[in-house]
Amino acid sequence: MKTNYQLRYASNPVDAKNYDTKRLRDDFLIERLFADDEVNMVYSMYDRMIVGGAMPKAEELKLEAIPPLKADYFTTRREIGVFNVGGSGYIMVGKEKFKLNFKEALYIGRGDREVVFGSDNAEEPAKFYFNSTTAHKEYPCRVVTKKDAMVAHMGSLETSNERNINKMIVSQILPTCQLQMGMTELMPGSVWNTMPAHVHSRRMEAYFYFEVPAGQAVCHLMGEPEETRHIWMKNNQAVLSPEWSIHSAAGTHNYTFIWGMGGENQDYGDQDFYDINELK
Repeated sequence: MKTNYQLRYASNPVDAKNYDTKRLRDDFLIERLFADDEVNMVYSMYDRMIVGGAMPKAEELKLEAIPPLKADYFTTRREIGVFNVGGSGYIMVGKEKFKLNFKEALYIGRGDREVVFGSDNAEEPAKFYFNSTTAHKEYPCRVVTKKDAMVAHMGSLETSNERNINKMIVSQILPTCQLQMGMTELMPGSVWNTMPAHVHSRRMEAYFYFEVPAGQAVCHLMGEPEETRHIWMKNNQAVLSPEWSIHSAAGTHNYTFIWGMGGENQDYGDQDFYDINELK
């Protein structure tokens, strides 16, 4: 197995106004999450969230405590939310084994024990997408399926944004320290998410786009509301969203994305909205 990681530092919004396309992509886009028998992750200085992916194929993959953590175990001072976006698989947390099918999630609480990813079938390997934030307290691990989720049906086909927001690793479902995650599925014919746009200065966020068909793409919008920027994204890629930035997108085809948040509070509704005609 192989573990790869990058450090990403926080950016001042005044500076970000002057970034060209390459700089925007270098600072915010996470292009490579899944590769055979690799764990890939980005350690972001936005609320110290780690965004990563693991794809066990020929072997199990251990979630290693990368050097910046300066800890014996990855979860010594961290909690993790994991979504399986591939074939069926399992996660060992210490001596406990949790099975995850497609679009199922696992919350892993803080604690000194190993985390290991595995696939049931090497021909259809699991793809484990994860977010991790710092944690001050230990909470129990728990599998969360779409049946467990709080589902909000929003938008309409007329405005190209009919979607189901599945709130899965959220405080209303299970206790966490700060991590909140969910999955939004856009209906056929709908391509817009998160409109009207908003920011929440108490929390940062990461978006992971998947179920984007070959030859299609998603245009992710970011930046301050009065000076937006865009990043074109492909299937199985993620993007960091600072607390000062909007986070919205339109695709050339409907898609699914996983959102994860970390920061000062756990209130999903803590959002500062901007009307569409205010965006520039």
